[in-house]
Amino acid sequence: MKRRRHGKETVLLMGAMLMGMPVASCADLSLQDAIDMALEQNTSLRITQKNEDTAQAELDQAKIENGLQIKGSESLGATMHSSSEPDSSNNTLGVTASYPVYTSGKSEANIDSSKLGLEAAKLSTERSREDLKLNVIKAYYDALEARRTVDVRQETVDKYQDHYTNVQQLYSAGSKARIDVIRSSVELSNAAQNLIKAQNSYEVDLAALRNYINIDRNEPLNLTSDFSYDHFDIDMNDCIDYAYRNRKDLLVDTYKYQQEEDALKAAKAEFGPSVTVSAGPNWTNTFKPSSKSGSDTDFSAGATLSWDFWDNGLTRAKVRKAEVSRDIAKLNLTKDKEDIDLSVRQAYYNMREAEKRLNSTGDAVRQAEEDYFIAREKYRAGEGLMLDIIDAQEALSTARLNYISAEYDYARYKATVENAMGIELTDHEKEAAAKMLLTPADTAQAAVAAETEPVLQKPVTPANAKPDTSTKNLASAAQKAQNAKAAQNTQPVSTNASSVSSDQVASDLAEGEVSQ
Repeated sequence: MKRRRHGKETVLLMGAMLMGMPVASCADLSLQDAIDMALEQNTSLRITQKNEDTAQAELDQAKIENGLQIKGSESLGATMHSSSEPDSSNNTLGVTASYPVYTSGKSEANIDSSKLGLEAAKLSTERSREDLKLNVIKAYYDALEARRTVDVRQETVDKYQDHYTNVQQLYSAGSKARIDVIRSSVELSNAAQNLIKAQNSYEVDLAALRNYINIDRNEPLNLTSDFSYDHFDIDMNDCIDYAYRNRKDLLVDTYKYQQEEDALKAAKAEFGPSVTVSAGPNWTNTFKPSSKSGSDTDFSAGATLSWDFWDNGLTRAKVRKAEVSRDIAKLNLTKDKEDIDLSVRQAYYNMREAEKRLNSTGDAVRQAEEDYFIAREKYRAGEGLMLDIIDAQEALSTARLNYISAEYDYARYKATVENAMGIELTDHEKEAAAKMLLTPADTAQAAVAAETEPVLQKPVTPANAKPDTSTKNLASAAQKAQNAKAAQNTQPVSTNASSVSSDQVASDLAEGEVSQ
């Protein structure tokens, strides 16, 4: 009866685990598709792009303040006399056009600062896109690693289940002790716990990926891309040099420093004079006394010179504040250079460490499989111990998980290195990012244009077609030839979504052509 109860508990446990596995119809999603969707739909990126609108508005404001302005005024006045003279009242309407001819360089400095602010906002958006791409790559590989971890945990459960069944049979035949049955049941339960945790981690990682690409949070996904080794052969010092020249956030710091310089110029300009010219007509209508009622029109024009000779030190205080802000901006620029150097080095060392682990764990897996096979057969022959089976299975699971971890650590750190270098988006990804800027009217117009195009000019992709997971066509011819050999024993790799750029970087470094 006890053996039957153990068998029933095992069946229920396995059923619960199978119910936890996703079985619904899933949408295919490659790594490149995920990156494109994030660049088109991510909400945080939309918020960042709004900073460009703010910077453009500030630039418009600075230009308007330095341009022609027309103002209107109207006044109604009345005069009360204590004598016998009648009261007088009149209405005056005036229009004045003014233009700042000279501001000691203050207006020019404000306009230059606003232009730099607009450029900095655009660069910040570009950098946010690069960071979003890295986050999507990490989330995608996190989910892939979690899925393969589920496979390892499931295989462990299956082996423990087979072993538990075998031990029960041996115990029924009287060749094994009751303690072996209990121990195998405990190990099966522990393995099931690890499987449940792995399944939950997989679902959590998928949820994070859905959040980045901003799709239905309940939509099942089938990740079609997978890892394949792609060697990164750029020297670390070259990576750092490239980052100094191409990191957009570093260029933003440079612009901010120049903005503080302009702010200092604007503050010092208050020491000098300003000249404004103005002109405009005035209309005066007199109501009282009735003997003087009537209207009068005149035109006035002039120039105003303004110069503060003494402001009790207010301008000097503004200048000192601007000087401190400029010094802080310069220190921030220096600090960010140091942080970039550190981030590139950290990612580079981590990538090389994962690469070494990847090369060493492959043999460990094969040896662990052989060790488990020997331990299992010896136990079935009555010559081995239960502890040998448990140790061999644990060693096999650990070796496989270490190998999986090394694979995806290398892929993630390689993408991190490229991001730390400031490698820009590919042309295809830039096109995807540009779609986020389209207004609903632009989208509707594009849809109408698509309907009127000939079928031969616009290929139609079936809605349920499986996307092409290979991105090798984006790489150079030499990289294609190198990856063709590795593709014989591996699946198509999605790391090319990030590695394509590194090929171009290597070419730029070799030719001494590094763009800013």
